[in-house]
Amino acid sequence: METILWDDFAKVELRVGRVMSAEVFREARTPAYVLQVDFGEQIGTRKSSAQITHLYQPEDLVGKLVVAVVNFPKKQIGPLMSECLVTGFHTADGEVALCVPDRPVPLGAKLL
Repeated sequence: METILWDDFAKVELRVGRVMSAEVFREARTPAYVLQVDFGEQIGTRKSSAQITHLYQPEDLVGKLVVAVVNFPKKQIGPLMSECLVTGFHTADGEVALCVPDRPVPLGAKLL
């Protein structure tokens, strides 16, 4: 495992957002959803493609708090311009489980 400096970690903007909508990303090569995530007034709403279809249904995602990187450059994923990276962990079965706060926190709060 490569060691990084604290300054490297401090550059990553991991923020809390609330999923406002989740729709099937029909054009994706790998099953995914298009998420609209609200990070609060300062950052606003951002789009993301998330390959989380095995563990989540779109209706279960709406209203859920998630942790995402908001300072990566935008990335073209098929016809979608992804504006943030929603984070998660692989389960033992290889599915993606979302990284979520276990208590309510303000939208846009930064991971410390």
